[in-house]
Amino acid sequence: MRVTACARWEDLAAPLRARLLADTDDAVRTAALLAHHNGVPMPREVFAALPEPRRALEQCRLSPELEAELVRDGDAEVRRALAANPRLSAHSVAVLAEDPYDDVRSAVALRPDLNEEQRAAVRYDFDPTSMSRTLPWVEGLHGDPDAMRRLAVSSHPLIRRSVARARRLPPDVVERLARDEDRTVRLFLAESCDDAPAEMLLEVWRWWDGSFTHPDRPRSHPNFPRTGLLRYVGDPGGRMRRLALDDPESTPADVARLARDPEAEVRRRAAEDTRLSPADAVRLLNDPAAHVRGIAMRNPRLPARVLAELLDDRDTAWTAVTNPAIPVPVLHRILAVAVAAAAEAARR
Repeated sequence: MRVTACARWEDLAAPLRARLLADTDDAVRTAALLAHHNGVPMPREVFAALPEPRRALEQCRLSPELEAELVRDGDAEVRRALAANPRLSAHSVAVLAEDPYDDVRSAVALRPDLNEEQRAAVRYDFDPTSMSRTLPWVEGLHGDPDAMRRLAVSSHPLIRRSVARARRLPPDVVERLARDEDRTVRLFLAESCDDAPAEMLLEVWRWWDGSFTHPDRPRSHPNFPRTGLLRYVGDPGGRMRRLALDDPESTPADVARLARDPEAEVRRRAAEDTRLSPADAVRLLNDPAAHVRGIAMRNPRLPARVLAELLDDRDTAWTAVTNPAIPVPVLHRILAVAVAAAAEAARR
């Protein structure tokens, strides 16, 4: 509890701060010391006595002499930790911006206190295919339209990606990000921003099928086109052909056509359509793709005789029992049989 209290250092009265700095517990004294030196420069002797200096490197205000020494430390890990310290002086930031190590310069390039001209001058290393998370300081500015305009034109893709994660953005920012050269910026805009434009959502759909955090985007986005999709029924890309059946003007004939598509994902989309003919539903039960067969077993257009056979087969019953066409009384009987079988097995 006393360690937690140190996180509210500025809210504590001077006597309480003094008590925490003199606490008998090492962890409490260290937490108090780090909090104290967020505002008061930390001298070299205090830094040297710390059991673990990394947090001080990352967050504390350091004395000019100590800071000048550390930014030229021979240990790259020290400089890397120091590069993100928000209390670092402008001179030290400039020194680290010229560091021989790429990852040190890369950390400097993401500092919130740089203007975009300074950021563009840093030779940072960036892998566009790497995983990226929203920068907390950019997220904190999501509600500031002027900040979003300024950061949307940043030379650093991670900053533009973090802007694209905002739920709402000014129209000019959306327009700019929708044309961004970094396709991950466009992807994040499609996943997170309610203002993402329809044309860009379609473009993203051509190469993205949803992530763990946003499994239905961009297709479930409120701005995703709902009409005019039938024109993709003959598109060379299977992903676009899948969209055709979402068009309200599509017909059972279109479902039948796509149920014979060469791509399994397109056949899967047809297999879940309630306009699928009973004959095609039965045919898809023998599809070479297991996930297409599974979807076909759940299609309510399956003839009752075929569905009964599926329920009677141990290999297919677990999937077939989820078919919505099964009458509730039949489900009750299936459940009763299963319970009785389980009770008999328990007795044995």
